[in-house]
Amino acid sequence: MSKAAELAALIGGQKALGDKNLIHNGAMKVDQRNAGSSITVPNATNTFVVDRFRINESSGAVFTAQQVDDAPVGFEYSSKITVSTADTSLGAAEFNRIMQGIEGKNISHLNWGTSNAKTLTLSFYVKSSVTGQYYVSVFNSAANRTLLKGYTIDSANTWEKKTITVIGDQTGTWLTTNGLGIYIMWSLGTGSNYQSNTLDAYQASFAMAKSDQVNFAASVNSTWQLTGVQLEIGEAATAFEHEEIGITLRKCQRYFESSYNLGTAPASATTVGIRLLDYATTGANSGMGHVSFCVPKRATPSTITYDGAGTANKVSTTPNNTTFTDGRAYTGAPFGVSTTGFNHQGQGAGGNLYNFIHFTAEIEL
Repeated sequence: MSKAAELAALIGGQKALGDKNLIHNGAMKVDQRNAGSSITVPNATNTFVVDRFRINESSGAVFTAQQVDDAPVGFEYSSKITVSTADTSLGAAEFNRIMQGIEGKNISHLNWGTSNAKTLTLSFYVKSSVTGQYYVSVFNSAANRTLLKGYTIDSANTWEKKTITVIGDQTGTWLTTNGLGIYIMWSLGTGSNYQSNTLDAYQASFAMAKSDQVNFAASVNSTWQLTGVQLEIGEAATAFEHEEIGITLRKCQRYFESSYNLGTAPASATTVGIRLLDYATTGANSGMGHVSFCVPKRATPSTITYDGAGTANKVSTTPNNTTFTDGRAYTGAPFGVSTTGFNHQGQGAGGNLYNFIHFTAEIEL
C-alpha cells in the first residue's frame, strides 16, 4: 500500500489525529486498584494488574502481578506477571491468560458481522523469560466466534515488538451496546478443551491457543511482560499513540473509579481525597448525602465505601469539624446507585457530625 493510500484509508476509517487506539491504557500507566504494588492472582478470579487489563487463571499455578518501570524505549511502564507456584501440566479445562474487553459502543464503526467488516492491526511489546510459541485470540461476547493468531518470543528477557493482522469477522454477532464488543486475549497456557488448529480464520467456537502454546506456568519465577498495546483500523501498524495521562485516566474511569488519589490503592488509611457525604445535627439518627462520579459509568456499577482508616462499610466523622474519628457504622449500603453517582447514609446521633467516605465503583467488562 502506498503512503498516499495508507493515509487515505486512515482518514476514511477513523480519526486522522488522536483516539485511534481501541485499547485503553495500552502503555500501562494507570493503576487505580494497586498503585504499583505487587498483587497475588487468586485461582479462578479476575484480577487487574493495571486498569483495563485483567488476569484470569484457572490452574494449579499461582501468579503475582505488578505494574513495573521496566519497558522498551519510549515507554515508562509494563505489566509484569511472575510465576510464584508452578503448574507443570495443565489439565484439559485449565488456562492462564491476560485480556482486555472492548465496549460494544466503541466498535460499532468496525461493521463486524457484516460484509463491510474492517480489518484491524494489533501491535504490542512483549518480554518473557520463556521463549517459544504463544497465541492471541480475538472473540465475541458469546464466545462463539474466535480468531486465533500466533506469535513467537524469540529471545529470553528481551523486549520484542509483535504485529498481528486481525481480519474483521463478516458473520457472527459482535455487540455494539454498552456490553462486551470484542475481547483481546493473550494466552499464557491453555488446556486441550480450549485448543484449536484453526489459525487466521474465524471459527464458530471458543479457543485460546494451539497445542504448541508455551506453558508459561511450568517453572517458578518465570516472567512475562506486556506494554505498548495498540489496536487500530488498517492493515499496517502505526506508531503508538501516547496520550495525556488525564485522557487515559478518564477512559479507565468509565469502568472503574476510586476516590483515592492516583498512586494510592483503595482501602488505604488516608483522608486525602475523602468525600464529604453529609452533615447530621444533634439528635438526628442519620444524615444523607450524594456522591457524583467524575466520569459516568457504562452501566450501574458495584460500589464499596470506606472510612478514612480504610475499613469498608464505615464512615468517618469530624465533630466540630476538627479531627477525624474513624469506624462509625452507617445504616445500610449505598443506595440509588446510577451511572452518575450514588446516595449514602451516615450517622449523626450524639452530636453534630460531618460524615465522610472514600469509595470505589466498578463495572468492568
